[in-house]
Amino acid sequence: MKKLLALLLAMVMLFSFVGCGGSGDNGGESSDLKVGFIFLHDENSTYDKNFIDAAVAACKNTGVTMVQKTQIPESTAAYEAAKELIEVDGCDVIFADSFGHESFLIQAAKEYPDVQFCHATGTQAHTAGLANFHNAFAHIYQGRYMAGVVAGMKLNEMIDSGKITADKAKMGYVGAFTFAEVMSGYTSFYLGAKSVCPSVTMDVKFTGSWYDEQLEKQAAQALIDGGCVLISQHADSMGAPTACENAGVPNVSYNGSTAVACPETFLISSRINWIPYFEYMINCVKNGTAIDTDWAGTLENGAVALTDLGKNVAAGTADKLKEVEAGIKDGSIKVFDTKNFTVGGKEVTTYLADVDTDDKFTPDTEAIKDGYFDESAHRSAPYFDLRIDGITLLDENYG
Repeated sequence: MKKLLALLLAMVMLFSFVGCGGSGDNGGESSDLKVGFIFLHDENSTYDKNFIDAAVAACKNTGVTMVQKTQIPESTAAYEAAKELIEVDGCDVIFADSFGHESFLIQAAKEYPDVQFCHATGTQAHTAGLANFHNAFAHIYQGRYMAGVVAGMKLNEMIDSGKITADKAKMGYVGAFTFAEVMSGYTSFYLGAKSVCPSVTMDVKFTGSWYDEQLEKQAAQALIDGGCVLISQHADSMGAPTACENAGVPNVSYNGSTAVACPETFLISSRINWIPYFEYMINCVKNGTAIDTDWAGTLENGAVALTDLGKNVAAGTADKLKEVEAGIKDGSIKVFDTKNFTVGGKEVTTYLADVDTDDKFTPDTEAIKDGYFDESAHRSAPYFDLRIDGITLLDENYG
């Protein structure tokens, strides 16, 4: 009986591994390293699928074994998942993909000092004082700004064709929570659109969930019913794109192309490409070198990515995107240039951001530098939370 149980346990452990290890055709030198991944949802979430696809590719490229756990909520379940990945699966490094996983990952990092812990979108690594705990994000505001340019050019096309007048150039945005990460994203998207369509305004609705297809669809429909002629989102399902396709409203999606499901309305999507970070993280552990406390990817290193354009974008969009990308890369375009937005009718010349997060979200760090808001410079996760003119929050949701 003991031999049978041992055999069954071995089989369970074997089938928990995703085939990124081994040798021969895996594209990377074989290694005994095991990397554990904790995902909030599974492949049905565009957010998690983006991470999962990158993890599979990075593990294959580096020749290591990937072990994944999906559907792990932002609770003690994240700590238990990390513990199991270490004690049962033998993982040397753990990565978790959701903001709410962070405190539970820190708990595990304190308990297992010889294991490296890496976390997406988190804010505490630079103040936690743990050599084995790290945060990672990207300057995704660069990609959202570029996606906003695509949206603005579509609005101009609608104005020029007589479909709308300039004063009706109102976009809608479906957000998950009223957090800095979402606020930074929708503001950069809006500023991209405004850079080519000066009359644009935007309404924002929050669902209170990262992934709720019905709520996201309802929010998008409410925005459309409220006069929004183009919709984007920072939420993880197909709810908003589906509502747009049904209504014939142009859509900028999130974390991947919806061109197949929504061929008539899809314009573009921006996303973080996590392969560069995962390969960096894995190679650091392989080589015994320190992982950055805060790592922030950019357009330059391929961490900020955009999909191919949809078939119904405005004429000249591809050339304009090349121009904008070059400007962001050479520094001539600053996404949060304070000359390009106002708050309460006034230009922002100084602003204390909440970078060193505490329970009261106390502002602590000057974020304005040389005439622009210096996003993701003091930590990798966004901290832009200004409420600029031209954007109306129809509701708020902090979870």
